[in-house]
Amino acid sequence: MTSHPRVGCVFRPQFAPERLAGAARAADAAGLDELWLWEDCFLAGGISAAAIALSHSDRLTVGVGVLPVPMRNVAAAAMEIATLARAFPGRVRIGLGHGVLEWMGWIGARVESPMTLLREYLVCLSALLRGERVTFDGRYVRLEDVALDWPPTEPVELLAGGVGPKTLRLTGELASGTVITGGTTPDGLRTALGHVRDGAGESTRAVVAYLLCTTGPTAQADLRAEAEFWKLDPTDDVGVFGDAARIAGGARRWVDAGADTVVLQPTASVDVEEFVRFIGAEVQPLLQR
Repeated sequence: MTSHPRVGCVFRPQFAPERLAGAARAADAAGLDELWLWEDCFLAGGISAAAIALSHSDRLTVGVGVLPVPMRNVAAAAMEIATLARAFPGRVRIGLGHGVLEWMGWIGARVESPMTLLREYLVCLSALLRGERVTFDGRYVRLEDVALDWPPTEPVELLAGGVGPKTLRLTGELASGTVITGGTTPDGLRTALGHVRDGAGESTRAVVAYLLCTTGPTAQADLRAEAEFWKLDPTDDVGVFGDAARIAGGARRWVDAGADTVVLQPTASVDVEEFVRFIGAEVQPLLQR
């Protein structure tokens, strides 16, 4: 548990890409810690979107949670991530995951053992980003004497997303942190972190938790509708609503359960620039007090 969590907002891929620059500028001006992006098929690209957000802000950290590993050769991913990390040092957090298996099937990238692929990918990507020369002959990942000419100048934070116990243990073992799926209750987060700790042993891992967030005069009804949209039980504790004080107080439940970064996820219909301003200027100071 951390008493001073980092606070972020999601720029959902349902928002048009041309709105991202303005949202990043607004988040930066409001002092928001982090802006998080998704890479969902077939919406905006995670790496290109991160480059836009980073280049239109001065201090904002940008997270991608998560990149589906079947979509990219690991060497290509290393090149892209290293480019961002060198151009914007200390401001990039990259999450990796299995991807939605149905979507991976649509693009001919579904694998028989997603766990094996994620393990091989994390091992090799981490080594490449450390500047190592890598030879690896795995089931899915194969590299022969590969090294980056422009590796990052400082360590890059590589997280991994997971839902099931095996994947959560793997994130604890090989990633620097875990991205917890949206819709996870505080009690569900505690359970998930037990699996992460099984993999991490004595090592400390970052924990990023997404939670639904609505504000305004119809906030409670909007939160219920949003939970139903994501096929969640609206009676479960999956989000926060209300004014800044109520949202901050509610988000503290996930911090107390073990999250050191809480990422507030708006509905697809909000004014995203206004939302990031509100969270950065009004909610974040209360949550970090």
